[in-house]
Amino acid sequence: MPEISRFYGIVIKIFFGDHPPPHFHAVYGEFLALFDMETLVMIEGDLPARAKGMVEVWARLHQPELLRMWKEQRFHKLAPLE
Repeated sequence: MPEISRFYGIVIKIFFGDHPPPHFHAVYGEFLALFDMETLVMIEGDLPARAKGMVEVWARLHQPELLRMWKEQRFHKLAPLE
């Protein structure tokens, strides 16, 4: 699963062969969560509140790029949250 960004110990990954809806994976230590790219809602898994908030902020900043990446099935790195 390609890593598209990493910040504050959180790793964001996308697997293009994955199931709908368009989503990305956020990994933080032993925690794993899936976020819907269209709604930015956590649809599966669990993250600590602070990590979840950072992922949501990052996703809002990159939502158009995430959706385009999913649609075109072309991987590229996205800037981390700073």
